[in-house]
Amino acid sequence: MSAVTVAAPTVLPRQEEVLTEEALDFLAELHRRFTPRRDELLERRAHRRAEVARTGALDFLPTAAVRDGDWQVAPAPPALLDRRVEITGPTDPKMTVNALNSGARIWLADFEDASSPTWANVIGGQLSLADAFRRRIDFTDERGKRYELKPDEELATVVMRPRGWHLDERHLTVEGRAIPGALVDFGLYFFHNAARLIALGKGPYFYLPKLESHLEARLWNEVFLHAQDALSIPRGTVRATVLIETITAAFEMEEILYELREHASGLNAGRWDYLFSIVKNFRDAGPGYVLPDRNAVTMTAPFMRAYTDLLVRTCHKRGAHAIGGMAAFIPSRDEAVNTEAFRKVRADKDREAGDGFDGSWVAHPGLVPVARESFDAVLGDRPHQKDRLREDVKVTAADLLAIDSLDAKPTHDGLCNAIQVGTRYLQSWLAGRGAVAVFNLMEDVATAEISRSQIWQWLNAGVVLDNGETVTHDYVCQVAADQLVAIRDEIGEDAFIEGRWERAYDLLLRIALDESYVDFLTLPAYELLD
Repeated sequence: MSAVTVAAPTVLPRQEEVLTEEALDFLAELHRRFTPRRDELLERRAHRRAEVARTGALDFLPTAAVRDGDWQVAPAPPALLDRRVEITGPTDPKMTVNALNSGARIWLADFEDASSPTWANVIGGQLSLADAFRRRIDFTDERGKRYELKPDEELATVVMRPRGWHLDERHLTVEGRAIPGALVDFGLYFFHNAARLIALGKGPYFYLPKLESHLEARLWNEVFLHAQDALSIPRGTVRATVLIETITAAFEMEEILYELREHASGLNAGRWDYLFSIVKNFRDAGPGYVLPDRNAVTMTAPFMRAYTDLLVRTCHKRGAHAIGGMAAFIPSRDEAVNTEAFRKVRADKDREAGDGFDGSWVAHPGLVPVARESFDAVLGDRPHQKDRLREDVKVTAADLLAIDSLDAKPTHDGLCNAIQVGTRYLQSWLAGRGAVAVFNLMEDVATAEISRSQIWQWLNAGVVLDNGETVTHDYVCQVAADQLVAIRDEIGEDAFIEGRWERAYDLLLRIALDESYVDFLTLPAYELLD
């Protein structure tokens, strides 16, 4: 009998295919070996945040042996050599087929920000990927249209993203202790698919989210080594791309690549989570760290350019891929909206390709050709541009933290948008949908995080908006009530009640208005999942 206790709300069809005795034993061993160190590193995050609050500063590490050393990450395997367009999305059957068929080189199969971690999604996502690798997946939509996989050589390569270190999987426990969601997602995927992927000429490839230090990267490296040894998979078969989506990780890019060098594939610039991390770490550091409306913070902002230029410089110096940020636009039936959105996406991808990135993200198959054109124009037939070392880049700690270099300020419309987007996203997340279309953009958890964080920051900083109003507890409640009425009027009373919109609204305001700052909104939100 396995040491893992399965306490699921329901027994799902084919659940036993995922939770085999051998797979659960593999999870139990991962848990025993690595959860204690995970716990220590989460505690270290808290200490580091306290130090940032005390000093109001961050700096690069004094690791001259790493920063000045002559080392490179492992060469990219053939399946990860050309990454010029990557599509992201959850792992339901429809998205699985559409993403693999999209024409993108890579599919980020997401168990994290674009997935609501319901039991059905956790298990169903594993089944979708296992079925895809065995070519036994298809999908028929409500109109009767059937979607099937293209030939293997036309499919995107899967790079799977497990949950971050901070999230647990409450339905799987060992001796009463929940197994970290990261180990559940990684462990089940690796156990069931690593050998199959190798036989297909690919391998178990991963995106690692929410890392805050090189020590957390070191822990992942130890997990990879153990997993490969336990299943007799050659060491170095795993490849990992790390999302640099926290301000603390931005100061440790070289060290993160160094810790993972046998398994490293690249780094990615994750925009919204990065802004969320800045607010989280410097939320009480004074007016110089107050962010304006989220839509006013573009990738051309000086501190964002410093971050992305440093990422390209670091990756190419060490032989790793540099992957750009998300184009979240969803094609609309309104041609005027499409024209303007496509113009912005093309300009964004042209900038990334011109800056030296080797690829970039899109959220919809309709944007794959747009991003591909931008990178084709720069790369041509080359798989990447890692020969562009960007030795012109000289980024200081002050450059990364120059938040006050922006001219934009918080606005009333920005507050309304934060409430609207945060409420709309959380309503869908609590209903089990993690990738959500909001105002013609495909949003994920990072959207809700930056929304609630900005409300919290503006309130605690006493920000005066463009309409002359000071952001206070009462003012936020007044504006929020108006926005909720607007949502109810838009969708209708019956849909409002059936969709349990007030539950999402109450959660957003509780977190945004609380005197203490919750590190991740998904922690209290997870307790509300059915």
